[in-house]
Amino acid sequence: MEHNKKQDYSITKSNRVDLNKHKPCLIWFTGLSGSGKSTIANLLEKELHKQQIHTYTLDGDNLRRGLNKDLGFTKEDRTENLRRTAEVARLFIDAGMVVIAAFISPYNSIREMIKTIVGEAYYIEVFVNTPLEICEQRDVKGLYKKARAGEITNFTGISAPFEEPLSPTIEIETVEVAPEEAVKRILEVLKYKI
Repeated sequence: MEHNKKQDYSITKSNRVDLNKHKPCLIWFTGLSGSGKSTIANLLEKELHKQQIHTYTLDGDNLRRGLNKDLGFTKEDRTENLRRTAEVARLFIDAGMVVIAAFISPYNSIREMIKTIVGEAYYIEVFVNTPLEICEQRDVKGLYKKARAGEITNFTGISAPFEEPLSPTIEIETVEVAPEEAVKRILEVLKYKI
């Protein structure tokens, strides 16, 4: 008996899209810790919800409490964390949902992997471009302070690299753009995607 054979069901993604009256996609926010990814993602979901768009936000902290609780913070574990997140996003896309995810996801290779898993047609990359010094000033969780003190190793932006996206769908420079304005710009792009 073959274990990897895909099970076919009567209700398809097309049926779910018709029911939802919008197309599914993954809106993937990337940027440094403290860049404003979660703030913008949260405001975006509120706006989409008002428009009766079926959404779900995948959050790193929440996933690490359940699905990914077996993973640490090595480069390999971080990659696996994002791979699993992308696989979950793919299932939500199959369910006809608009998925929102805000993860540092520091490497172009990782973001390419995510795009491959969910399918390029469904992948919208939002680069929340905030200078390191601004992120450090915000430091809501005190992580940069701990990283500078050597208490956290492999911390993106301090002791681990962040590769700027090569061609994001949308780039938000938070020094110049308020979160509400960022949401308006994202919604403008989504009009043609969902």
